[in-house]
Amino acid sequence: MEDLLRHTLATVAYRGGKALRGAPAEFADYRAGPGGRTPVEILAHMGDLFDWALKLADGKHEWHSAKPHPWHQEVARFFAALEVFDQRLASGEPLGFAAEKLFQGPIADALTHVGQIAMLRRMAGCAVRGENYFKASIAAGRVGADQAAPAFEF
Repeated sequence: MEDLLRHTLATVAYRGGKALRGAPAEFADYRAGPGGRTPVEILAHMGDLFDWALKLADGKHEWHSAKPHPWHQEVARFFAALEVFDQRLASGEPLGFAAEKLFQGPIADALTHVGQIAMLRRMAGCAVRGENYFKASIAAGRVGADQAAPAFEF
């Protein structure tokens, strides 16, 4: 199951990287409507999710909400948190909570938020190109900002 989790993290990194790369500076504070989160607030939450996932993997159910930093710092934090969590999964150490719980909580939540950021990019007038993600070169362990080039965009 850890192999599937690691592939899912690589998918989050690939799709997240696509949604984050090339965003104009003003996008970070774009607000689609009253009460909605800005992209930088969503991205900070995603960093929190993977910090939480690491704690869960170690058997601790501890949540901390970080105050959002500037966009470029939150992008770096997102990928750093993915890398640390991926390394933990690759370590072979037993998980503190079931892999299924890690997937249904922080990982699935992060996938939802990647979609939100992509949607907000379109709404803000700085959309990313669509892609056939089935054809993408996604590999477990590749969770940093450097990702393969898209295989089939439309």
